[in-house]
Amino acid sequence: MVGALDHRYRGEHPVRTLAYLFKEERPKLLVAVLAFLVKHSPIWVLPLVTANIIDVVEHRSPVASLWANTAVLLALLLLNYPLHLLYVRCLHGAIRRVGTGLRSALCRRMQHLSIGYHSRVSAAVLQTKVIRDVENIEQTAQQTGDMGLSALTTLAGGLVMVAFRVPAAIPVFLVVVPAAAYLVMRMRARMREDNESFRREIEKLSARVSEMTTLIPITRAHGLERDALHRVDGTLTSVLRKGLRLDLVNGSFGALAWILLNVLGAAVLAGSALVAYHQVIPVNSGDVVMLSTFFPILTSAVTSLLSLTPVINKGLASVRSVGEVLQAPDLEHNAGKAEVASARGEVEFRGVGFAYGDPDEAPAVKDFTLKVSPGETIALVGPSGAGKSTVLNLVIGFLRPTAGRILLDGRDMEGLDLRTYRRFLSVVPQESILFEGSIRENVTYGLTGVSEERVRRALEDANATEFIDRLPGGLDTVVGERGARLSGGQRQRLAIARALIRDPRVLILDEATSALDTRSEALIQQALARLVAGRTVFVVAHRLSTIRGADRIVVMRDGGIEEVGTHEELMRLRGVYAGLQGAQPA
Repeated sequence: MVGALDHRYRGEHPVRTLAYLFKEERPKLLVAVLAFLVKHSPIWVLPLVTANIIDVVEHRSPVASLWANTAVLLALLLLNYPLHLLYVRCLHGAIRRVGTGLRSALCRRMQHLSIGYHSRVSAAVLQTKVIRDVENIEQTAQQTGDMGLSALTTLAGGLVMVAFRVPAAIPVFLVVVPAAAYLVMRMRARMREDNESFRREIEKLSARVSEMTTLIPITRAHGLERDALHRVDGTLTSVLRKGLRLDLVNGSFGALAWILLNVLGAAVLAGSALVAYHQVIPVNSGDVVMLSTFFPILTSAVTSLLSLTPVINKGLASVRSVGEVLQAPDLEHNAGKAEVASARGEVEFRGVGFAYGDPDEAPAVKDFTLKVSPGETIALVGPSGAGKSTVLNLVIGFLRPTAGRILLDGRDMEGLDLRTYRRFLSVVPQESILFEGSIRENVTYGLTGVSEERVRRALEDANATEFIDRLPGGLDTVVGERGARLSGGQRQRLAIARALIRDPRVLILDEATSALDTRSEALIQQALARLVAGRTVFVVAHRLSTIRGADRIVVMRDGGIEEVGTHEELMRLRGVYAGLQGAQPA
């Protein structure tokens, strides 16, 4: 659904947005409405048929009229099944397709939004928009279609039948039916408040139980079980009190609404009977039955329309929420820029600066000037907040310099299509990211037609075959969500294999050996030694001992370069790097 990205969501009323989203589905929606009109017609045709049959019996009319009315009703009833399937296929199918298109458009937009946007907006929020907000839009469309069409066709059909048989009753119905629906909705409002209050108490209970389970080790260690239960019991008592109140309100509403509608129905029945008895207007027995039957039907239809208001409001709020992503301006623009067909790996920073946008904060990187030759390994070190990760993100192209330029093989990266550049780049992050799938699928992610030999060679170079060969499924072993079935060191070795199999020209290593045990670190260091050979490498390491062999070490502080040199050169300077080295255990 490419068109979903083309609409002007900001400043546009959500109803217009919904009309836009369903633009391609309008023919199917029209078929759905026509099918619904016919399939739903027995609801408002039945009272008329009943009135006609009563008149046949009362006036001893030809029995053929009875059979004709019955045949019409039976035909409409039999048509209900195929027409209902047609209605569901057209309306619900259209809604599902729009929902799928919206989710696809959201996911596509997320892929184009900048890393800066993703750092500001949590993954949970975006997931909610893709799942819950689109689901709300689907439910709103479905309920509005089902309940709204049902109510509108019932109202229209019923009023037409009343006007056809007893035109004088129309003014009475136009007053009494909305008044009855209004009274029912007023009573529902009170019930809604109590439902909301009960929901809040349930949420408090959920939070209290979650807190209790989290604190169980502390509770048991200090013998505070009684205190913990006392805190939960207080919330349980409140839930009990609110629940009993809600049950009483629901019971009262049901009883009072039933009484109200039936009293008004009895009034309509008695009133129409009196009119017929005294012949105030020409009304017969069939008309009396028809009018008394139509009253609750029409009242229920009006009530259904009124009850759709919160459903529609919820759906429109979700349309606005989805629009926040579909029209977020923070995009990575690659259209029309030069594609990168090959890369040697020369990277040059010329007076590069980067600020995250807050005018009160100092730039994350300032006056960063460095030329990196193809195949050179550059280590970035410095205290937390020095700007190391920002530099890595600038190399990847996740961030664009706010000052200066970055050149790749002599070409300004600002003019390059970064998607094509990243084909020659691989990243091994601090926490390797795996998806629910096999080892083979994770290593070859994004590649097609990769031979078994090539996969195994990459895994061997990453020191991963020693644990993969022990797994019952070998390369086809499913790693679990985010690689949960593997240890940290095993996941990291798969991340290295994933980088190796792509044969990158530029390699980013971001704390690739942090938080690992000594044996895992040794295996990964061996794998990294094979990985960096002949490639331009930017590495950030927590343990300075792991970057001693770097061609150059860049020491950063407050976003700028303090020192540059080999390990031996920097140690002889006895400057910032020597101080950092001395502060770490051997």
